[in-house]
Amino acid sequence: MTTTVDYYFATISPFGYLGHDRFVAMASKHRATVNVKPINLGEVLPVSGGLPLAKRAPQRQAYRLVELARWADFLGKPMHVQPRFFPVNGDQAAYRILAALEIGTAEALAVTGAISRALWEQERDIADAATLTAIVTECGLPADQLASRSAAPDIAARYAALTQEAIGRGVFGAPTYVVADELFWGQDRLDFVERKLAK
Repeated sequence: MTTTVDYYFATISPFGYLGHDRFVAMASKHRATVNVKPINLGEVLPVSGGLPLAKRAPQRQAYRLVELARWADFLGKPMHVQPRFFPVNGDQAAYRILAALEIGTAEALAVTGAISRALWEQERDIADAATLTAIVTECGLPADQLASRSAAPDIAARYAALTQEAIGRGVFGAPTYVVADELFWGQDRLDFVERKLAK
């Protein structure tokens, strides 16, 4: 029996970047089916009492940078914890991912990883249309086709629907992995995700 993982993530999340490659490898190892679900974290946080980064206490903002550097070092992942283009609107990037998903899950996951690397490793502007086209091209996908498709109203509607779906399921942060209706919040819970997948 194939296990399914609902993968809720925000294109701008640094913790999503840190966990993405590990999660994809883990899902492949356990032959799990991944449902790719980009969400608007800015709409999710207020529902659960969370605060956007700029409104968090200085102590929390400072500790976040320490934690990001700590995890990047531990995982051996190159990372700018304060990249040039951040904060940034991640909606257009999410639309490209949803357009890629119409080609296939593997393609959508590849674009997701490439967008995360662009932001957190390469300090590229993922809100810029030309940058997104370049990223999709680097993934070997039809960039013009995906650019056109991502502009369609139903893609934006799908993104909004996924965000509401996440809220309805109790998701309050990103990334969140849902296996058999059990939520695992954060890339630091991937060990528990793997245990669940291994059962």
